[in-house]
Amino acid sequence: MKTATLPSLRVAPELRQAAEAVLQEGETLSGFVEESVRRQIEFRHAQQTFIARGLASGEAAKKSGKYVSAEAVLEKLGKRLAQARKATPKTARAARKK
Repeated sequence: MKTATLPSLRVAPELRQAAEAVLQEGETLSGFVEESVRRQIEFRHAQQTFIARGLASGEAAKKSGKYVSAEAVLEKLGKRLAQARKATPKTARAARKK
């Protein structure tokens, strides 16, 4: 497969310095930029899929006339959170608070 290039990108010197400052050992600025672009593409695909599912769900609810109240959703989420907190050892919770 042939490779292609992304357009040149002019940035403020501070942005370039900030990017260079977070490079890991053996990592190049080009590799960092490529990985950043890949992650942003993945994020946007996931975001588009999420929005499409939400819109489809809304349409399905509209057609069926069946809705779940916000209170019911929050109650169920609260129960899940309480269960997760019980399942997580107290030491792990304490470490996260620090």
